Amino acid sequence: MSATETTETTGTTAKSKPRRRPRVTDENGRRMPVWEIVLRYGLLLAVLALMIGPFLWQLSTSLKGPHENIFSSPPKFLPSDPTFHNYERVADTIPVWDYAFNSLKVAAANVVTNCVGATLAGYALARLRYRGRKAATIVFILAMLVPVEGIIIAQFTTMRELGLNNTLIGVLLPGCVSALNVLLMRNAFLNVPYEIEEAAFVDGANVWQRFLRIALPAVKGTLAVVAIFAFMGAWDDFLWPLIVLSDPDRFTLTIGLNYLHGTFANDERLVAAGTVIAVLPLIVLFACLQRYFFRGVGEGAVKG
Repeated sequence: MSATETTETTGTTAKSKPRRRPRVTDENGRRMPVWEIVLRYGLLLAVLALMIGPFLWQLSTSLKGPHENIFSSPPKFLPSDPTFHNYERVADTIPVWDYAFNSLKVAAANVVTNCVGATLAGYALARLRYRGRKAATIVFILAMLVPVEGIIIAQFTTMRELGLNNTLIGVLLPGCVSALNVLLMRNAFLNVPYEIEEAAFVDGANVWQRFLRIALPAVKGTLAVVAIFAFMGAWDDFLWPLIVLSDPDRFTLTIGLNYLHGTFANDERLVAAGTVIAVLPLIVLFACLQRYFFRGVGEGAVKG
C-alpha cells in the first residue's frame, strides 16, 4: 500500500469516528445529570430576566412613539415604530447634558479619590507594622455599619461650616474614601504573598517601591472593582446631592431627572428615555473594566 493510500485510509478512519460530547461536570468533577443541568440553566435565565428585564422594558418604552399604547394588554415589548424623539424631548425639557456633566465630574473625582485613598489605606492596614493597626481596621468595619441617614445631618452641618454647601466639592467630600473600598483593598493586599515583598526588601527596595512595583500591579482586579463601585455610588446618589445643592445649574443628573415627573401628569416615555441616559455610562464603564473586574475574585494568586 502506498503512502498516499495510507494517508487517505487514515483520514477516512479519523473522519468516521464519532466525536464525544463534552461532559458537563460540577465543581467536584462529578458528571451532572440532565435534570440538574436544566435546573441550573433555568435558574440562571430567571435571574437574568429579573436583572435586565426592567432595563430592557425601559429601553423599549423610550423608543415608542406618542401614538403607541405602552399600557396594552398583553404588553408589547418591541416598539412598532422605533423613534429617538423621546431623547430629544428630554434635552428640550431639562438641560440633561449639563446635569450629566456635573455628575461626570463628581463621579470621576470620586473614582480618583477612592482609588488613591483606599489603595494607600488598604496597603497600610495589610502590610505596614505599627501600633493600633487592628484598632484602625475595626474602625473601618464599624464605619460600614453606620447608615448614611444617621450621619447625614452631621455631614450637612460640616459642609455648611466649611462653606461648601451648594458646591460639587460638598457633594464629593463625604464619599471621597469609602470604608468598603478600603477593606476590599486591604484583603487584596493580604492575598499577595509576603515573601515577594521580603525578597524586594532584601534587594534594597523601600516601602514606596514595594508598594508601586510589587503590591499595586498584583491587585489591578480589585482596583477595577473599587473604581466601578466608586463611580456607581457617585453617579446614582440622589439623597445627598438633593440636600447639599440648591442652585439648578449645579444639579447632578439624578436630581435633574426628577423634573421629568410632572405634578399632575407623567410621560412614561420621557422618564424611560431619561433613565436610559442615566444608565448608559454605567454600562460603558463596566464593559471597559469587566476583564479586570472578574480578575478581582482571584486576586493575589501567583503564577508559576
